[in-house]
Amino acid sequence: MFLRYFIDYGGYKTALTGLKNSLIIAIFGLIIGIVLGSVVAAIKVAGARNRVAKIISYVGDVYTSIFRGTPIVVQLMIFYFIVFNGVPMSDLMKVVIVFGLNSGAYVAEIMRGGILSVDAGQMEAGRTLGLSYTATMIKIVIPQAVKNVIPTLGNELIALTKDTSVAGYVATMDLNAAFSAIAGATYDVIIPYLMLALIYFLIVLLLTFLIRFVERRMRKSERR
Repeated sequence: MFLRYFIDYGGYKTALTGLKNSLIIAIFGLIIGIVLGSVVAAIKVAGARNRVAKIISYVGDVYTSIFRGTPIVVQLMIFYFIVFNGVPMSDLMKVVIVFGLNSGAYVAEIMRGGILSVDAGQMEAGRTLGLSYTATMIKIVIPQAVKNVIPTLGNELIALTKDTSVAGYVATMDLNAAFSAIAGATYDVIIPYLMLALIYFLIVLLLTFLIRFVERRMRKSERR
């Protein structure tokens, strides 16, 4: 019954749609998270420089505390039914934004550690060349910080990919929702969910391989 539905009745199309949406949510969510997290991390690092930056860094602390302290499924519900209620935007885009905000809270701490790992002389060198603090941070410090935290960012992408399984709570056809629909249509829960677990496992294996490949390439470039 399952194979017949999957092949003859378009079940594979549902699965492919779910896979595509899950990857879109994870990848674009991480991109938003990196941009937002880098800004928040830079503000936090600059917080000790002056009073204005310190006040802004408190806002960053509140943001990271809220999004790290609440489950992502709760965040999805609040944004989907309250914040984005009536907003002319696709459900998928709403989910991507929420995942981006959630990821940004974690990436902010990752990037803050990465920025602090960059030698202080890099900032001094940039200022000596006449660059402002912001320009030095954007052009010199943050690129090196990203390079230092790529393995951790890869782990964040893996975590986001698995977290997309809750997107179905707000009517978005993610991978989990797709196979749940197939299970409901075929009255078979064993094979669909075993396939779902296998697909997630293969995605994680592929991402792990890509992360290690990037790490090796970066180590080779450093030796050169």
